[in-house]
Order: sequence, then structure tokens, then C-alpha cells
Amino acid sequence: MTQSSGVFIQSTQTDPVVRAGAVIRTEYERLHALLTTLVEPQPTAGAGDGAGDGEGSGTGDAEGAPDRATTASPASASVTTTATTGVVGEIRRHLTASAETLHAAAAHAPESRLLVSALRIARSALDRHVDALDAAGDSASATAAAQRVEAVLSVHRAVEEDVLLPALAALPGGVLPPLVADYETLLRGGSLDTSAVIDVRPVPREQRHPLVFARYARLTPGGTFTLVNNHDPKPLHKQFEAAHPGAYTWDYVERGPAKWQICIGRPSHRPCT
Repeated sequence: MTQSSGVFIQSTQTDPVVRAGAVIRTEYERLHALLTTLVEPQPTAGAGDGAGDGEGSGTGDAEGAPDRATTASPASASVTTTATTGVVGEIRRHLTASAETLHAAAAHAPESRLLVSALRIARSALDRHVDALDAAGDSASATAAAQRVEAVLSVHRAVEEDVLLPALAALPGGVLPPLVADYETLLRGGSLDTSAVIDVRPVPREQRHPLVFARYARLTPGGTFTLVNNHDPKPLHKQFEAAHPGAYTWDYVERGPAKWQICIGRPSHRPCT
């Protein structure tokens, strides 16, 4: 059983990995449904109106004449542009939410750093396909781009759900649940807490370490925040050393007896590994 601030039974709905996986799976299924609307044939103006069926109609019967049922009109091209713009926006929102929460937390842990590097390489390819989808000017181009996006997204889903989430759950501090909460916040269009000071004294004890680790995950290189506590958080310090050796700073600003303040930061350089 992985270290956590709460008690759970593995492989049940109380398991953080299972709960996080359900959230990730739901989002990918939503994106899949949106992409499917671009891949499925769209009705075009004039299709099925009976034109060209009768003798002497003069349209669609002569060899080499265009088939009106399969030729996109300017109106259908406009619909395609509107649809792709909405889908592209949702995909980019998802990618940003993942990068700023789940990927950011794993990128600075020795156990998962290479995994995130691989995900970022795949993300570069995915961005190119999403850009192509955004630029698609007709249904055929949109369909081809949507199929490529869906193929790469399927790989992302498998890696995140089967490899990344368990890796995050194994990190000290029970960081996975608050990271998933942050992910959902960004999906809804919200913003994350980037307060310079985190006072955990009024926070329930079991929520303190996950809160601090989640705030650390949001730091950019060179960034810091100040932790305020009512005791010396030595157990938290040990967890930081286990999860992020050489990749964090820990400087006491005030040493009790009733109030303790520690400045926690992310170095601007990559530690040697």
C-alpha cells in the first residue's frame, strides 16, 4: 500500500489511483465523443433532395459530373470550422490542465521524471495534429486530423491512467487527490491557488501534507512559498527529501515555539541525478 494521509483499500473506489483514473477516463471519453462528431459524415446541402434522380435532370448523371451528395457546400465548411474550433479548445484545455498538475508534479520526482519527458515528446506531436485540426478548411481534412488526434490521445490516456497515476500515488505526501482536484478546477475554467503563504494551522492534519505538495507542484523554477505551521514539520521535510531529493529548497524563516515558518522553493537549476 502506498503512503498516504488517509486510509484506503487498494483497487476499490477508496483507492486514490482508482478515483483519479475514473476522472481521467471520463474526460478522455468526453474528448473522444467530441472528436467522433468530426469523423462521422456530415449532411451536405442538397443531399437527398431528389435532384439528379430523374431522367434529364442534367446534374450528377453525366460521367465526370460532381455528385452533389458528397460535395461539401460553403455552408457545411462553415459548420465544420465552428465544430473544430470548439473541439480544439476543449482538447487544449485538457492538455494544459494535465501539464500544470499531474505532469508538473511528476516531472520533479526521480521515479517519474523520464516518464514525463516521454509524455512531453508525445505532446509535441499531439500539438501539431491539433494545430492541423484547427486549420482544417473542409470536412475531409477535419476528419483526417481528428483521427490522428484521437490516436495519440489514446496513447496519452493509457500512459496517464496505467503508469502516471500509480507513480504519483506512490510519492510521499498523498499528493494525488489534490492534484486531481486541481486538474478538475482547470478543466472547469478555474484558476489554481498560487498564494505566497500557506497557513496550515486551521487545516485538518490529514490534509496538510497533500496541500503543501500540491502547492509545490505549481511552482515554476525559482519560485517559492512560505509554509506556516504550529510545530516544526520534520515529517514533511523527510517526505520532501524522499519525493524530491535535490529538487527543492527548505529554509527556516521562524523557529517557534508557537509559530514556525519555512520558505519552500523549487531551484532554478535541474539537480544532478
